[in-house]
Amino acid sequence: MSTASDGNDDAGDDDESFVAFGIDDRPSLPKSMVLGMQHYLTMVGANVAVPLILAGAMEMPTGVTARFVGTFFVVSGIATLAQTTFGNRYPLVQGAPFSMLAPALAIVATVTVLPGEVGWQVKLQALQGAIIVAALTEVAIGYFGIVGKLRRFLSPVVIAPTITLIGLALFNVGQVTSAGNNWWLLGLTLLLIVGFSQYLDSYSQLFRLFPVILGVVIAWLVAAVLSVTGFYTPDTTGYVALGAITDARLLLPIYPFQWGMPTFNAAFVIGMFAGVLASIVESIGDYHAVARLTGNGMPSERRLNHGIGMEGLMNVFSGIMGTGGSTSYSENIGAIGLTGVASRYVVQIGAVIMLVFGFVGYFGQLVATIPDPIVGGLFVAMFAQIVAVGLSNLRYVDLDSSRNVFVVGFALFVGLAVPEYMANVGSIGAFREGLAAVPVAGAVVGQQVVADTVYVIGTTGMAVGGLAALVLDNTIPGTREERGLAEWDDIAEDEGAFQPVWYQWFGFGDDSVASDDAESGRGGR
Repeated sequence: MSTASDGNDDAGDDDESFVAFGIDDRPSLPKSMVLGMQHYLTMVGANVAVPLILAGAMEMPTGVTARFVGTFFVVSGIATLAQTTFGNRYPLVQGAPFSMLAPALAIVATVTVLPGEVGWQVKLQALQGAIIVAALTEVAIGYFGIVGKLRRFLSPVVIAPTITLIGLALFNVGQVTSAGNNWWLLGLTLLLIVGFSQYLDSYSQLFRLFPVILGVVIAWLVAAVLSVTGFYTPDTTGYVALGAITDARLLLPIYPFQWGMPTFNAAFVIGMFAGVLASIVESIGDYHAVARLTGNGMPSERRLNHGIGMEGLMNVFSGIMGTGGSTSYSENIGAIGLTGVASRYVVQIGAVIMLVFGFVGYFGQLVATIPDPIVGGLFVAMFAQIVAVGLSNLRYVDLDSSRNVFVVGFALFVGLAVPEYMANVGSIGAFREGLAAVPVAGAVVGQQVVADTVYVIGTTGMAVGGLAALVLDNTIPGTREERGLAEWDDIAEDEGAFQPVWYQWFGFGDDSVASDDAESGRGGR
């Protein structure tokens, strides 16, 4: 669906096409820098929230926390470059996963700190070890082709609720639903983004391509002015602490094993592996979502394998650097939906910028001054788009079929209900104790490996709904036409359409198949 496949700077002239810049398009460098920053701006809230939550749980000193946040941006930049170049080659930003946050918090809460040891450092080293080992299994799952084998079981009936739940997962985050939220500032952010992307997009390419960055910057400037003039005080939701920017260090030393050598504990590794599994399910949904948005066929088995395998390698790298993991980010899929900018080159330029800025203390502090209501407005716009992308997959499905309606409805319901139940249960420790008290089966289900796996998957809505849909869709009788598989196969990406970049470098691979697919409009590298 790309309208600028010739790589020209301007967007295409085909008004019927949604995509302004396709996956292989390369806008000018200045434009790509701004567009790339916009892609990353959509994930700033989450990529800052995860390290801040972990830092608080480990009681990390303030000075170290800034460097910790910077490390997350460095890892994000490198992981994005690796995925877009050597992995699945989709224009997907990589960042800190919430799916691995629950086991990470459980690990840092249970690490034993001996007298004389630095508590936060010992906890972080244990977390590093758990991520590195658990991620090695993800590498094997990807590059040994295990995840790709699931493709034949993934129909639109499974993918639709999975992607939809990615968008619905953050409907109740504090930045959106907090009782003390600044609804004026959130509303202003949302009004600006929606106004630029939906109402004013036909008046200017500026509004059409940059609605997110324009909305966030304008809302931030308004909040900053209100803060400087005293209308917003430090106790006000929406206050911008400009003084914190100048207090930051200019450059942050970030390097491998900067917090010390990792330590390894089998129980921690098993708990973290549950988070990795949830991350894999979410990433499969992300891959299908971006393929749907960009007009490419559904991802091939080879592309799925390379994507998950690369995510595993980057999780190993994140453990070496001392962060909380890395995975594909749904936020930037929402940005593609709003702006039509799906260029791999744009995302790579943004990754380079984030990589450099990760070493600059001022940038980390500047990002941290974005008030929660602005992030909340951003979330509403981004994740609403992802919900719609998920539901759009139902166009291939027979919705007059009662089995299809039941599977989709059931998956959506349990995908929302089970995580809410887990939240009411409390911590992973409380859940483990509850399972251990179950008559007869408690001795088995109360074991840490079982309880932690169930808890982590149960707190991840897209994992719960996706797994429920996967089981039901493949066990309840239904024809391929009824389930949407027949039509989906017609538009699916051929295995030869995706080739790792080193195939091109060293001149091997099935070039003829890829060429034929590209000419027919089905393939893309």
